Amino acid sequence: MSLNKKRIWYEIFDFIKSVVISLIIVFLMTQFVIKPIRVDGSSMYPTLKDRQVGFSNIIALRFQEIERFDVVIVFVPQTNEHLVKRVIGLPNDTIKFVDDVLFVNGYPVEQPFLDTEYVESKIKEFNLPNFTLDFGPVTLGENEYFLMGDNRPSSSDSRRFGPFRLSQIVSKDAYIIYPFNEMHLVINP
Repeated sequence: MSLNKKRIWYEIFDFIKSVVISLIIVFLMTQFVIKPIRVDGSSMYPTLKDRQVGFSNIIALRFQEIERFDVVIVFVPQTNEHLVKRVIGLPNDTIKFVDDVLFVNGYPVEQPFLDTEYVESKIKEFNLPNFTLDFGPVTLGENEYFLMGDNRPSSSDSRRFGPFRLSQIVSKDAYIIYPFNEMHLVINP
């Protein structure tokens, strides 16, 4: 075999080796470190916008407890997809909404992440009685979480699918990286 053929085979082998190593690294990163996300729809608007791209933190979920108002990525078996939602109810909580007020275990709780101007514009635009229609009480069991989108009138969430189990939550927080002019971090307020 000539020197040129050996060199070509070495280059091909080196390229294949680089591709395999890169694929292994990407696989390990997306299984144990970060979860790539693409926002599809307006259920978390204005916090997250349709078609934004970023990633969510798998490691944080493993080493930190889920807290009320965390943004999480959840797997929905009914639709076989991942959704971005906000934690409203924690295990063993009883939650309900009455006249746009969130009650947790009988006490009113503020929702500082909601954009007041947006809420008022949606109520007016769609002639709604409230941004979040009354429901509940809903009592959660062990390892159950009640998740909702920030854009309540346009969100399919625990009101539709029921409470989510801890095992369905795959990561928390969101780091938006695209579009570049909309880069930001979404964490618990």
